[in-house]
Amino acid sequence: MFITLFTRDLNRLKEEIHAYNRDPDLWIVKGEIANSAGNLALHICGNLNHFVGATLGDTGYVRDRPREFSDKNVPITDIEEKIEATKTAVRQTLEKLTEEDLAKEFPLQMWNSTHTIGFMLIHFLGHLSYHMGQINYHRRLLALAEK
Repeated sequence: MFITLFTRDLNRLKEEIHAYNRDPDLWIVKGEIANSAGNLALHICGNLNHFVGATLGDTGYVRDRPREFSDKNVPITDIEEKIEATKTAVRQTLEKLTEEDLAKEFPLQMWNSTHTIGFMLIHFLGHLSYHMGQINYHRRLLALAEK
């Protein structure tokens, strides 16, 4: 179930990124919108590679969270590669988890508390969906402004 949902949503993330009319539009921020679509895509990949890939799958990924928000004008092909690499890391990690593993404690404390791996995977899906919604809204606002 988790593999299906993460794969579906990471594929949708690629579709959202491709739906922008121009690559530079991925990096536009205005007013109170502090994060560009490009930075949100990088953040989603960093988050999943860190918490799912490295924490659960021991991939060796080292996260640079500040860079997820400071990098600018990353080519769309590089973002696509990061999304594909994230999808692979998540799938390979989740393939190794059993139903019993989902009830085990997540290796990191979150919000000063412990949670099961299953609970945290649901949280990470929500995090992915939240930021993907922001990207979708950002893109549609830019499209409306062009009309």
